[in-house]
Amino acid sequence: MKVLIIKMGYSEALHPGSEFDETASLGEVLRTTVILHLFKNDQVTWLIDWNQSPIKNPRPLLENNPLIHRILPFNPISILQLQSEFFDVVINLERVPGICALAESINAESKYGFRFDKILGDVRPDFHYTLEPYMSIDTKREMKKPWQEILFNLLGKSWNKEEYSLGYQPGRLKTIYDIGFNYQVGTSWPLKAWSIKNFHQLENKLIQKDFHISWQQGMDNLQDYIDWIHSCKMIITNDSLGLHLAIALKKQIIALFGPSSPDEVYLYELGTKILPAGNFSCMPCWNQKCEKKKSCMEEITVDQVYKEVIRLLPDAQRDYQRNNNP
Repeated sequence: MKVLIIKMGYSEALHPGSEFDETASLGEVLRTTVILHLFKNDQVTWLIDWNQSPIKNPRPLLENNPLIHRILPFNPISILQLQSEFFDVVINLERVPGICALAESINAESKYGFRFDKILGDVRPDFHYTLEPYMSIDTKREMKKPWQEILFNLLGKSWNKEEYSLGYQPGRLKTIYDIGFNYQVGTSWPLKAWSIKNFHQLENKLIQKDFHISWQQGMDNLQDYIDWIHSCKMIITNDSLGLHLAIALKKQIIALFGPSSPDEVYLYELGTKILPAGNFSCMPCWNQKCEKKKSCMEEITVDQVYKEVIRLLPDAQRDYQRNNNP
């Protein structure tokens, strides 16, 4: 069976109001790899935009993945090729009108995801199984389903805790840090960030317990970034690409959530999620700008995170000392 997956990270598939962004959301690409387990014996083609900077090029997430038969670049030559082929299944997870129009034009037995409405000239989330319920913020708050389950349901399947499938496998660095601070977030969602001030205060508390801390590295090259995450035993992270890479690499995780939905991210029992201590009826809002005087992420306290580190890594500092002393 021939399968085409269209997921470049141009749009947040389940975020109402998500706009086209030429800067790829790589977390969206990585967490979509979970559906590859449904096509282990098939020929899978993945369409991506690899005309990106080294840190935004999604190829390392997919390249050398045994579950992917070929990766095609999003360019006029590939478009002509795809329009001349036949596929058994086309899965389009981009909400961009032009890409939806491309998905409409490809010959296939079955199509899933977003389509192009030729009358309205706009995107519709109802190729085969409707995604319409997930376009409403109120409905999304009530459903509380992880992305993996939503994707499998989209394809008419049941999700049985299948995991991400990362192409690039790091090997140049061993685990040398107790904790990595994955503090940056993408420019599209600045409200997801926990403050640098809080990370510094947390560092001061942790180094008193002899924890070995590393701040986010490899931000000029995606492979270097993956290597850095691989070098850490635990990752403390905002809701960002680093969170999904930590999941794929099976790191211990403390994930900080505020304006985005913690229910959409499944941690596979690798750690814990921390939410603001206060009662915020607006969470999650998926807004890029906060309408409140104080954002929800400001209500996640340093003590909250510190207590979870001690609970999850009680012997980390001794492990580090043992591994680094002659």
